[in-house]
Amino acid sequence: MAGLRRTPLYPIYEKYGAKTIDFGGWELPVQFSSIKEEHEAVRTKAGLFDVSHMGEITVSGPDALAFLQKMMTNDVSRLVKGQVQYTAMCYPDGGTVDDLLIYCRGEGDYLLVVNAANIEKDEDWLQKHAEGDIKIKNISSAMAQLALQGPQAESVLQTLTSEDLSQITFFRFKEDVDLDGTRALVSRTGYTGEDGFEIYLNAGDAIDLWEKIMEAGKDYGVLPCGLGARDTLRFEARLPLYGNELGPDITPIEAGIGFAVKVDKEVDFIGKEVLKDQKENGAPRKLVGIEMIGRGIPRHGYPVFVGDTQVGHVTTGTQSPTLKKNVGLVLIDRAYADLGQEVQVEIRHKRIPAKVVKTPFYQRPKQ
Repeated sequence: MAGLRRTPLYPIYEKYGAKTIDFGGWELPVQFSSIKEEHEAVRTKAGLFDVSHMGEITVSGPDALAFLQKMMTNDVSRLVKGQVQYTAMCYPDGGTVDDLLIYCRGEGDYLLVVNAANIEKDEDWLQKHAEGDIKIKNISSAMAQLALQGPQAESVLQTLTSEDLSQITFFRFKEDVDLDGTRALVSRTGYTGEDGFEIYLNAGDAIDLWEKIMEAGKDYGVLPCGLGARDTLRFEARLPLYGNELGPDITPIEAGIGFAVKVDKEVDFIGKEVLKDQKENGAPRKLVGIEMIGRGIPRHGYPVFVGDTQVGHVTTGTQSPTLKKNVGLVLIDRAYADLGQEVQVEIRHKRIPAKVVKTPFYQRPKQ
């Protein structure tokens, strides 16, 4: 796969049996053993992912907060040092530039973690709207990111550090954590619906830390995991994927992440007018879950009908490894979004019956 980007961990993919694919211009592992086995490991034990293709952009300076308030749908002023926030950037028409995480490292010091396919686009969008005393820097090439996810994640990572990881609570982080000699930012976040950590470190330290986590995880059943399991895990938890549930023609309200859109904040962020109207009066479309009644798996892009009228399309669909059911997410006209609504998914020129069901398809059991 000539011409594709590779992460700092690429040299050890072969050792772990990775099967790689082209993912948005990156050569990344879709699986190491099998998607179902890796999915199950994360739901019951723990899995280790290379997510170094994700982008990191710093925004700093005296006017950083004011700038981010203008660019982001969420209320960045609510962040305190050591806290993470999920948000979106939008176009004036409400369409989504990207969904991302913001890490508050201190006053006027923020780290943005963006989707891999959007790194350059996001940086350009930020630079285009830059104003005040700020500095925007793309540090993606210098960084690596590992994600250790699953109910045993804390136990595994704790073997590598004297830091009390239980003190890093959900959507909080700590910088300069010593992981058996490697300094890293450790964040209690993830994209799987399970407990776990995302670990940011210098690119040159990535292989060493990966090997140490895999060694520490032997007794816990930790598996290396690829993009396939990452997708089925996030899908079951109804976590949106840019390019599927979000995009330039899909607003955050339509995608069901209205919780990250704070239309009551005083700042007129980009897209606020449209998003405020959708939040108050309803968006024209809504993201819903469906379960197939007939035989067939709903796949991305498949049209969805009520009678002879196309009312939506599948954004993501698969056979859920946890539920053992054929389910999907559908962006559908609001009039057909009620629970129990019967629809038909066009699969290979046949209309197969399905019904609208409650999401998320999976929720982590409460401890």
